[in-house]
Amino acid sequence: MRLVFAGTPEVALPSLRALLDSRHEVVAVVTRPDAPAGRGRRVERSPVAALADEHGVEVLTPAKAGDPEFLARLAELAPDLCPVVAYGALLPESALAIPRHGWVNLHFSVLPAWRGAAPVQAAVRHGDDITGATTFRIVKELDAGPVFGVVTERVRERDTSGELLARLAESGAKLMLSTVDGVEDGSLRPVPQPEEGVSYAPKVTVEDARLDFTTPAGALDRVARAVTPEPGAWARFRGERLKLGPVTPVAGDPLPPGEIRVERKRVLVGTATDPVALGEVQAQGKKRMAATDWARGVRIEPGERIS
Repeated sequence: MRLVFAGTPEVALPSLRALLDSRHEVVAVVTRPDAPAGRGRRVERSPVAALADEHGVEVLTPAKAGDPEFLARLAELAPDLCPVVAYGALLPESALAIPRHGWVNLHFSVLPAWRGAAPVQAAVRHGDDITGATTFRIVKELDAGPVFGVVTERVRERDTSGELLARLAESGAKLMLSTVDGVEDGSLRPVPQPEEGVSYAPKVTVEDARLDFTTPAGALDRVARAVTPEPGAWARFRGERLKLGPVTPVAGDPLPPGEIRVERKRVLVGTATDPVALGEVQAQGKKRMAATDWARGVRIEPGERIS
């Protein structure tokens, strides 16, 4: 089949590679426009655009998917199907109507659970034991289209969102390829999603990533892992923002919420229950470092707190 692939970040690359290596023809990719990235804020191609460039595939970067020029070019390309992985923009009905078999999205949850922008973060934050990936036909309502296939993945005890998403990107790529194959040969028919069990996972903001040490240690641990690597956990120390890696609950003597205790091999912070051990820490204008190195450098006074 003739495919136009839509995606933007690195998590979309396993699926694009699988389709490029398949019997199908990827005639173009659709991705977000070049944007500033990194500390130098240099304008860079998206990971999907960069991979397409390597393979000599046409790259389309509409500011909006409803732009007339983009719709006209998409119609000229005459795709049979448009696979989508983390494209990052809404698709209007005018675009959805162009490919013969529609647009098939790879979403990183077992739908109808965790519809929305941040399903993996939601699964980690809420302590889900099992999550997965789903391919479904895109419709106007958010992540509500009929389902082609599902893969499941166990959420490991210390998973960060980044680690879990990396595994789902690989297993999801296989699912996407099998879905495209099944649509082509007619062996797959999409099934409506259940009406029960719908939940939503909105985009995670920087404020959502602030750690609240008045909550129990287990909840704090899940939040920290859910926002790693993006947008990254943080708190305030001496009035400045302190970036934090994942924390580890430690059974032992409780500390008042936010109070810091420096030991020889670890730095503990109190919560509503057990304390947590800090992992990596990054103060403003500094490099990331082990919490013990940071604590020695700032010379923490007895009773000082993180908030």
